[in-house]
Parts: sequence; C-alpha cells; structure tokens
Amino acid sequence: CHASDTYAAGSHHRHERADPQLTCASCHMPQRTYMVVDPRHDHGFRVPRPDLSQKLGTSNACNDCHADKTPDWAASAIERWHGPHRKGLQTWGDAFHAAWSGSTDAARLLGAIASDRNVPSIARASALAELAPFLSPATLTFARTALGDLDPMVRIGALDVLDNAPPTQLWPLVSPLLADAVLGVRVRAAALLAVVPAANRPPADRERFDRAADEFVAAQRLNADRPEARLTLGNFFARVGRSGEAEAEYKAALKLSPQFSPAAVNLADLLRRLDRDAEGEAVLRAAITASPRDASLHHALGLALTRQKRTDASLAELRRANELEPDRARYAYVYAVGLHSIGRRDDAMALLKRTLARHPTDRDTLMALTTFSRDAGDTAGALTYAKRLQQLSPEAQLARLIEDLQQQAAKPNASGSGR
Repeated sequence: CHASDTYAAGSHHRHERADPQLTCASCHMPQRTYMVVDPRHDHGFRVPRPDLSQKLGTSNACNDCHADKTPDWAASAIERWHGPHRKGLQTWGDAFHAAWSGSTDAARLLGAIASDRNVPSIARASALAELAPFLSPATLTFARTALGDLDPMVRIGALDVLDNAPPTQLWPLVSPLLADAVLGVRVRAAALLAVVPAANRPPADRERFDRAADEFVAAQRLNADRPEARLTLGNFFARVGRSGEAEAEYKAALKLSPQFSPAAVNLADLLRRLDRDAEGEAVLRAAITASPRDASLHHALGLALTRQKRTDASLAELRRANELEPDRARYAYVYAVGLHSIGRRDDAMALLKRTLARHPTDRDTLMALTTFSRDAGDTAGALTYAKRLQQLSPEAQLARLIEDLQQQAAKPNASGSGR
C-alpha cells in the first residue's frame, strides 16, 4: 500500500515529502466522498474484521481495497496469518447488530459492552444509549454505575438509558449531574429532568435545575438557524409546561424548513394537548403538501382523525403510512388495530402476522396478536403469542394472562383452531 507510511504530525504524508510528484491522488487507498462534495483517499482504516462481515454484513478494510474478493476470502487469509482468534479487537459488533435487528439477546449483549471498562468510551456510551428501549432493573443498574464514570461521554450515555424511566425515579438518579463539570452532561440532565413537574422538584435542587435549564436553552439558541435546534427547544419548553414558547419554536422550525416533519408532528401533538386538534390537522395537512411521501405525517394525521372519530379518513391515512414505510412495525400495528376496530379482523390478523415475520420481537405486535386471537376464541394461538411475549417481557401480568389461557385451553370446548 502506498500509504502504509502515513501522517507525519502537522505535515504532508511522508511519501509525498520523499517524492513531490507522488500525491494523495495517486494513492491506491479507497476513495470516499465526504460532506457530499469532497472525494478523498482515506488514509486511515480500522483493524480488518472480515469475519464480522461474514456474520453481520459489515464492511471491512480488506474488501475496501480487494473489492473483487469476498469477505470469506479475506477472513480465511487473516486466519491463516494470525490464527482464529481476534484478541479482543472490536468486540461490540454483535451487541449493536442485536439491538438494531431486534434480537432477544440485545439487552444482555449491550449491558456487557456498557459495563466493560476495557471497551472504548465511545462504544460504551453508544451501548448505553441503545439500552434505552430495554428498561429493566438490570439496565437501571448499568445506568446508575455509568452516571459516575470518569468519561463524560459515558455519563451522557447513562442519561440516555433513562429516557424511558418513570419521572418518579429520575430525580434522585439524575439531579447530581445538574452540577457536573461538563456542560454537555449538565444540559442533558436538565433536558431529562424537564419531565418532572416543578412541584415535585426538591427545593434544594431547584436553583441547580434552573441554571442547567438556562444553559440548555442557550446551547440551542446558538443553533437557532437550524430547524433541529428549534425542535429540540420546543420539546424542552413543552416538557416544562411553557406551551406558548414551545408552539413558537415548532413554528419557527417549520418556517426554516417546511419539509421538517418532526416539527409538524410535535406541533400537532402539542395542539392536541391544548384541545386544538383542528389546528393540528391543518398543520399536518400543510406539511403533507410539502412532503407527501413522509410516512410520519400520514401516521400523525391518521391519529388526529381517529380522535375526531372520522374513521374512514383516519384509516386511509394510517394505511398510507404503512404503505410508505412497510418495515415500520409501529405503523403496521396501529393500522391493524384500526382495521380490527371496524370488524376487519382477518385483515388485521394477516397484517400483524406479516409484521411479526419482519419484527419477531415487537411487543406491541405480539400483544395485539395475543389479544385478538383470544377474543376470536383461538385460545391455542393466543397462548403461543403470549408465551413468545413473555420471553421478551417476563412480567407478572403476562404470567397471569398465560395462566388464564392455559386454563381455558384445558377446558373440553376450548378452541384449537389456530385461526
């Protein structure tokens, strides 16, 4: 490789200094395009892991250059040279793949990464952030430990874990970080604690929260020319009950970018909470005009129309959202519930089963299949889905449901049709 002798600090590459005619453009390193318009030869790459490419479908440095070869070829070559074990290099791929593919092992694998101090901090912080959907006593333990980590990235990752924690549990865990030495940690803590009602904030901590909240607002104001910052600020104001300011920020985001659908969705939701659903509908319809293929807008409009009891129109919007993003389990689930509510039970069950095939660990889909099967008299089918759900969420309520279904299945007239 022409670039094997790379980077002398603060200067050109050594091979360029040795021969001014040999420039980066003549390197054989793979070319990548940065910032959409800047094609460059990449002179850095990670330790090659073609074995992970075989297993997870990731890219690897070997096949970046040897594009005519397969990952199997590269993995076999590395194994011949260095043996079958990779000596701990980049061990976190399995965990993130499990999280992104909905594997039942995701929480366990992510927890192992998050708690391993030999793993780089950025990987530990990312693993913590990915644990947010898997809230449990175990993940709370990971978060509690990581909140005291020396690296601020890990502390922020620990705060991310708590995104779905009940507000009643947040203050004792998070409030100490309102006085953290790092601004990024303080403002993340303030954003998280904004869901705690002002009356429930201990008087001794209120001044620290107010200071950190002011810092959060100032940080977003620095990027006020970006719709993302206006959305973030709007969400913060909505959480602390400053509805007028939240509405203004959402509208400012949409003025900056009418195609920025998250601002429209959040504005419509704020208007719903203010009993202004008709205005929310108008916001969503205007956004759909700007972005007609944005599934999130159709989904939100479908929900708004459902609240107004405009069933046919709402189902049309929910169907459109599902058509635009058929791999989004949430959209399919909500549309299926709508179909079931108007008596189209077979269509609802067929959609849920297709969704389950794509997302075998989606809890909403499994619960709907359990409930709809039970209501249709298919006790055996309901029991099968409930047991699958229990593997994901071993809750007492599910145990009672399974017990009831087992008792029904044991009766002489219990249905086993599997409809």
